[in-house]
Amino acid sequence: MKLTGIHHLTAISARIRDNHHFYTRTLGMRLVKRSVNQDDVSAYHLFYADAKGSPGTDITFFDWPVPAETRGARSITRTHLRVNGIDTLDFWARHLSAQKLTVGPIVERDGRLTLDFEDIEGQRLAVVDDGGVGEAHPWDGSPIDAEYQIRGLGPIVMTVPKLEPTDTILQKVANMVPVREYAHPDSGKHTVHVYEMGTGGPAAELHVAVRPDLPAARQGAGGVHHVAFRTPDDDYEGWADRLNTMRVANSGKVDRFWFRSLYFREPNGVLFEIASDGPGFGIDEDMATLGEKVVLPPFLESDRERIVANLKPID
Repeated sequence: MKLTGIHHLTAISARIRDNHHFYTRTLGMRLVKRSVNQDDVSAYHLFYADAKGSPGTDITFFDWPVPAETRGARSITRTHLRVNGIDTLDFWARHLSAQKLTVGPIVERDGRLTLDFEDIEGQRLAVVDDGGVGEAHPWDGSPIDAEYQIRGLGPIVMTVPKLEPTDTILQKVANMVPVREYAHPDSGKHTVHVYEMGTGGPAAELHVAVRPDLPAARQGAGGVHHVAFRTPDDDYEGWADRLNTMRVANSGKVDRFWFRSLYFREPNGVLFEIASDGPGFGIDEDMATLGEKVVLPPFLESDRERIVANLKPID
């Protein structure tokens, strides 16, 4: 039983209207689900993805009015977004610089061309050349030309003070495979360890940076809440049984309606989720109008009027 890649990444925004504008207009991603945090219905939960809302393409945000993240270890520290080719990286370097964002140079890292940048709240992102491998579903409504659009999520980087406890969970529980190492881009004396899921490749990698010199991060706006890994629908029950059999403390089975989830923390404190590929975002909306209205899972529908009345406009 294998995880097949990154499913989604969920981060935190204290400026959700600006966040919506940035991810749909500056980055050109599609808002495929406009909903609320199912555990805190006072907050939006927005999902940005490709045209189809495909698993493995969405970065999502909780709308929480909290202070900015304090950066450090025991956290997810960079999210890569896949694009195709050096011409596309050149486009993004120009486009993002024109927005007066924090943008690095195009560099080769771990054998791939990469451009680091930050969003309007300091969320650490990067576009990475995936060589055009695999399917892509450009969004016709994007302000970004189809050839330059973000194709999906790439490697997720987490930072820990000590590798061994995390390595045990990744290999023994999650069945990830360590495949290589590279020097940390911000500190050459430290190392980043690459783990693959499924058949590997940039859509199926977790990068673990080891930084014992850093204090623990404090979660906040501009930071990441958790990362989710993909499982085929038929393996979801097996993963639930596996976590319990191996005595890994976890949430138990959680039905998010658009996918099913299992949550657990690895020993250094980073929150992981295992999420099923289906049933998908089209189960309760026409695919042509995804994200245009507030959609609630069935168990919240009876409270729709109150929930929607408390949400701020974002368009």
